[in-house]
Amino acid sequence: MGKFADRYFGLDPWKITEQGFDPAYGRVGESVFSLANEHLGVRGFFDEGYSGDSMPDCYVSGVYAVDDSLPRSYKGIVTKTHFMVNTLNWLAVDIRFAGEQLDLHTSRFSDFSRELDLASGVLTRSFVWQTQAGKELRLLFRRFLDMDDIRFGCQEICVTPLGFDGELVMTPRLDWDVTHELYDMRFWELVSEDADGLTVRTRDQGFTLYARQRCEGFGTIPLKSGQTAVVRRVCGVDTRPISDPIPAFSAVEERAARFWKKAWQTADVVIDGDPENQQGIRFGIFQLIQTYGGRGEGHNIGAKGLTGEFYNGHAFWDTEICCMPYYLFTNPKAARSLLDFRVKTLPQARERARMLDCKGACYPVATLNGEEACTLWQHANLQLQPTTAVAYALWQYVVVTGDTSYLYDVAFDMLMEIAVYLASRVGQNPETGEYGYYGVMGPDEFHLMVNNNAYTNYMGKKTLLFAAETAERANKEHAYDTARWREIAQHMILPRHGDLIEQHDGFFSLPHKEIQRIPADEFPLYHHWSYDRIYRSDMIKQADTLMLFLLWGGDFSLAEKRANYEYYESRTIHESSLSPSVHSILAAELGLLPDALQFFGFATRLDLDNYNRNAGEGLHITSIAAAWQNIVEGFAGLRVGEDGISLAPYLPDGWTRLSFALLWRGTTLRVTVSGESCDIRRESGDPIALRLHGKELTV
Repeated sequence: MGKFADRYFGLDPWKITEQGFDPAYGRVGESVFSLANEHLGVRGFFDEGYSGDSMPDCYVSGVYAVDDSLPRSYKGIVTKTHFMVNTLNWLAVDIRFAGEQLDLHTSRFSDFSRELDLASGVLTRSFVWQTQAGKELRLLFRRFLDMDDIRFGCQEICVTPLGFDGELVMTPRLDWDVTHELYDMRFWELVSEDADGLTVRTRDQGFTLYARQRCEGFGTIPLKSGQTAVVRRVCGVDTRPISDPIPAFSAVEERAARFWKKAWQTADVVIDGDPENQQGIRFGIFQLIQTYGGRGEGHNIGAKGLTGEFYNGHAFWDTEICCMPYYLFTNPKAARSLLDFRVKTLPQARERARMLDCKGACYPVATLNGEEACTLWQHANLQLQPTTAVAYALWQYVVVTGDTSYLYDVAFDMLMEIAVYLASRVGQNPETGEYGYYGVMGPDEFHLMVNNNAYTNYMGKKTLLFAAETAERANKEHAYDTARWREIAQHMILPRHGDLIEQHDGFFSLPHKEIQRIPADEFPLYHHWSYDRIYRSDMIKQADTLMLFLLWGGDFSLAEKRANYEYYESRTIHESSLSPSVHSILAAELGLLPDALQFFGFATRLDLDNYNRNAGEGLHITSIAAAWQNIVEGFAGLRVGEDGISLAPYLPDGWTRLSFALLWRGTTLRVTVSGESCDIRRESGDPIALRLHGKELTV
């Protein structure tokens, strides 16, 4: 891959630890130590402020600003965009001793440590401050979020003077005058303020935030040698006024502890014999639980979750392809909520199709509110995979949950409009009469304006068939031309050369690039190469053709999968976090066990080990979700279809046990693989039938 692990954090099965502070890893630490509860997000910045390199951001899900200053260009190219804005810093606190302000960029300190406890969701940080006055104080910071009433978060600071008496001043602040790094602007203005909180709004008046806090012990604090002084704060932030009482610190702490204890009882994945991947997969699951749970108001999942402002907080097609499976098999309510977002934004998708001179509904490449926010026309106008991904997620939801009423009563119009769009966007080869999609960009974003991208064509075919079958089975009148949809699907082009599928017309004729010769310090390529240089070879950004074998593996033979894996793996640079798990799952099916384990480690530890050298911008939530998929679809061999589920588990070298739980149509299964045995137990729900290594059985 040309990339390698940059190991910095300590290894522990239930914790992420940092011993000593290296400013060069400051932003990476802020991302890795991020906390969220689906509504609030806070990077792991220092409460007391830090004048060195830092991105001290807090976020509120669904809060964004609009930029309508884009120059007008050709028809179909967006003329405005929107992006997630950082919100008020509700953890800000000024700490002073003898006139000196604490700032770890300029202050002297020792014995620094930081720890994220995955089992409890608590982030702690401690160090000894060596003041200019010659005194030493030990400080311990704790923070956590309310996982039930997601408006609230908590902060605790403990101060112990070492061998002296004195006074310390700690002043809590609600810092709303924050700078958005990418735009280098401040987007908030103060509306009102009182002793308990404040109200702010974005300068475009699109959003108003209300913040109220309950503080204990702040101010001038008397210090006694060896005795610990404790201050606490509970703060609520919401887009609606917070009129009910602020909960007590202890009450939120108890709620959060109960939440995480219950969550891990079903969410945990146990890997014995591989401490690196055990830590990596638990870190990933922790972030997925934090990021989304269907508790909010129908928002989507941004590529960085609530851990950074890069990618502008936008949701991409990654949500439906990579994140949806995790929620489908662990939290169907959350999976349905993700689909609800797409149903709710169907009007915007219809408008986008009209902008592109098409009919039906075209879902955006990047969005927070359902409108297209991608300003790069070659992505926004050429990618069909967001639209087909929505249809695929709907199909998968119905298969896994059995909730056909959602398909016919809630999402029917959405699926039909997607099919109308695909039928209006397709082109026909005048010589053969076959259909395909022309002038597109497939999942491999290193090749644009190509014809007959195999992934795009095949996903269009499967979507049209799904829509036709749904329309024909529906007990309702409609005027959709399902016969034409079937005609297009039946004659869809799939460029084949024996068992090998050509990624798109002309791909096999492109100049070859030896990707292993690219120096590691040139990654990510978008930061180091000119934009057009990327498009000049057969180098692939991420799994493209191979994605078909992940989503529709039952449609292809093992020989086809092997031929395509061998050809495309050596050309894929994995510049996208979606890619490693796709390769790992396919490698596992092909029996390429070293490859499967290598790619799995890349996915689970992408941010912990900063493989792409950009973890400081925020976590790769889709890679995290794909790593869980890697467990159940790769090493456990889970496959789903309308005829049920099957498992074909095995243990990679060095692993002595693998255990995880999953939901299938209301039944919870616990799967434990140990040695050559596989134990499948029904923990709740009705008995179900499944196939284990091809053998039919009932659990």
